[in-house]
Amino acid sequence: MADPYVLDKELSHQRPAGSGRPDPAPDRGGADAPAADSSWAGVPDLFRNGTDPLPSPWEAIFGPLRRGTVDDLVVLAQLGQSLDGRIATSSGHSKYINGAAGLDHLHRIRALVDGIVVGIGTALADDPQLTVRRVAAPTRAGLVIPPRGRRPAAPRLLGPGVRRVIVTGVPPQAACPDGVEVVRLAPERGRFAPAAILAALAGLGFRRLLIEGGAQTISHFLSAGCLDRLHVVVAPIILGSGRPSLVLEPIERADQAMRPTATAYPIGEEVLFDCDLAPQRVAVVRAR
Repeated sequence: MADPYVLDKELSHQRPAGSGRPDPAPDRGGADAPAADSSWAGVPDLFRNGTDPLPSPWEAIFGPLRRGTVDDLVVLAQLGQSLDGRIATSSGHSKYINGAAGLDHLHRIRALVDGIVVGIGTALADDPQLTVRRVAAPTRAGLVIPPRGRRPAAPRLLGPGVRRVIVTGVPPQAACPDGVEVVRLAPERGRFAPAAILAALAGLGFRRLLIEGGAQTISHFLSAGCLDRLHVVVAPIILGSGRPSLVLEPIERADQAMRPTATAYPIGEEVLFDCDLAPQRVAVVRAR
């Protein structure tokens, strides 16, 4: 199989003697140096403003994200996990599951979407920056957080620099920083319906959305039929226990499982599974 990410193999960090995996620059902490990948130059601008196919190898992976097939939205979720489907250890440690190439892939997605959705658990635990740092591209994505009335003590996540939106059902417990938009929704059984979140964000002008985390938020959108695509980046490690990447309602038989059309792409030492979920996605807004 041709490797569309062959350049990433050359750009991955060198593995020191005796180490189990490369030591990727973490998502928390300062700015990461962009990958010097000439094939990526111009892709974000062409993706947003052009009509020609993206240069190889990016059209196959990112071309389907340019426009919706169900309505006027494109909703993508991304997971990085171990071979046995874990996103973190039992203690919550997840820093070295994905290597440099897998993290570059996440930052490329961030560069192409309009908004990034994270749940309150991820916001409280990680205070992620959600900016584009590992590839050459400006940060254009708005920051979207759907807590249940709680504002995370997240100075970086709610800091200036990108558009920031909080989706909540009640007034936040603390005053929001200047420039943070607040969207009020009616919860259903203590949770916001994913379709209602998407409709509200579409009303604010968001059209391409990345559901980045955590596992409960992604699982909620998946089970509600509110994802067009799911990117799963599988790292060649086995944790044996820990936090699962997806938690859905139990089924009795294997033939009841979701079986989306999926394409596998090597990404350095890891494998990206691009799953097409559009056939089951519910319409949220009216198509243009």
